[in-house]
Amino acid sequence: MNYGQLFELIKKKKSFLCVGLDSDIEKIPPFLKKFDDPVFEFNKRIIDATVNFTVAYKPNLAFYESRGVEGLISLQKTIDYLNSFGDNIFTIADAKRGDIGNTSKQYAKAFFEIFNFDALTVAPYMGKDSISPFLEFENKWVILLALTSNRSAADFQYFEDKNSKKLFQEVLHRSKEWSSKENIMYVVGATKAEALADIRKIIPDHFLLVPGVGVQGGSLEEVARYGMNKKCGLLVNSSRGIIFASNGEDFADKASAKARVLQQEMEFLLKENNII
Repeated sequence: MNYGQLFELIKKKKSFLCVGLDSDIEKIPPFLKKFDDPVFEFNKRIIDATVNFTVAYKPNLAFYESRGVEGLISLQKTIDYLNSFGDNIFTIADAKRGDIGNTSKQYAKAFFEIFNFDALTVAPYMGKDSISPFLEFENKWVILLALTSNRSAADFQYFEDKNSKKLFQEVLHRSKEWSSKENIMYVVGATKAEALADIRKIIPDHFLLVPGVGVQGGSLEEVARYGMNKKCGLLVNSSRGIIFASNGEDFADKASAKARVLQQEMEFLLKENNII
């Protein structure tokens, strides 16, 4: 999916919601354990319940890889199901890969060819040659970690050079030269909304993947105020607040209701900014 198609999908659905499939087998409703693949059954019902309100889905690889082969089978079935929706869904592998070029080439093949995700989160610490293999795939996206919401983000991300340029700002400045808005996005945590205005001065046109709205305390209104551009330029992720809205047999209905509320708020913000 290219930049224009993603923007058209946002306008079509009047939403820039990304649902994180952090599908912890220990937290899914107990009645699903009777199924041969409880995690896939959970994911499928969540997808069916939220797809009308959602632009993107983001499986977090940790919750699949930690279960070994069974988890990878659940992941494969999930991405195959998501891909059955065609251009109606944008898919993100939340894997945070980052290694030397030869290794990155194999990661790129795994996620873009074998699993057929649209996008992959990548850590940029090792520099351009570790990112370049991902950029060789047409209509696929690299989502670089820029400014995260975790407590220890300041350990490195706010480190300043002699010119008072912070490390995350240097990541933005350098990486935007590696390719273009057509295949590079950036992760910026919702709890760092105050930094979005400055980030937009560096990368005004790129899409941002923004986790942290909901359970983690990020404000959707503030994210839109500081981070939205003329093409929306945002994918705002909610995981636990949607997928674990209920632990009972009504979990899919509760997830649908939560996603619908966020979609309505996003529709208002898109209209307020004259995007739809």
